Amino acid sequence: MARSADEILDIVDERDRVVGQAPRGVAYARRLRHRAVFVLARDPSGRIFVHRRTAQKLVFPSRYDMFVGGVVGAGESYDEAARREAEEELGVSGLPAPTPLFRFRYETPEHAWWSAVYEVSCAIPVDPQVEEVAWHAFLTDEELARRLTEWEWVPDGLAAYHRLLAWQRDRAEGGAGQPG
Repeated sequence: MARSADEILDIVDERDRVVGQAPRGVAYARRLRHRAVFVLARDPSGRIFVHRRTAQKLVFPSRYDMFVGGVVGAGESYDEAARREAEEELGVSGLPAPTPLFRFRYETPEHAWWSAVYEVSCAIPVDPQVEEVAWHAFLTDEELARRLTEWEWVPDGLAAYHRLLAWQRDRAEGGAGQPG
C-alpha cells in the first residue's frame, strides 16, 4: 500500500522522543523531525536490492536507492516499520525480521528525521510495488560501488549507506560499531 501525505507520523525531538504528531505532508513541508527506516535487502547470493523510485514519490522522486524503507507511522516501532516497509516495497510476505544495525539523525536544511538502519535476507522472489519502484535489480557490492558516482541517489539513503560502510569497517576492526 502506498503511503499518503495524510498518514499520521510521530514528531520527535533531537533525542528521538515523541513530542507530537502531524500528517506526513505537513511534517515534510514544515521540516518536522520524524522517524524513518532504511532496510538493506540482500538476496541469497549476497547481492543488494537497488531500485529507482517512481516520479510520484513525495521525497526524492526518480532517484536511485540501495535501501527499501520509509517513514515510521504514529505509534509504530522502528522494527514494525522495517518489516512492513521491506515487505511492501519488495512485494513479498513472510520476510524474516530485519536485523537492526544502528540509528542516526539525518538533518539537512530541507529534511529532518531519525533513521534506523536494518539488514534483511530476502530469499523470496521480489515483485516490487509499481507505485514505489520504477526499476530494480540485485547488484553485487562492487557493482553498487561503481554506480555510486554514475547514478543520482537519494541523499538520505546515500548518507545511510556511507554510515553503514563505516559501521561495518569499525566492527571488522573490533570497534563498538556505532557510526560517526
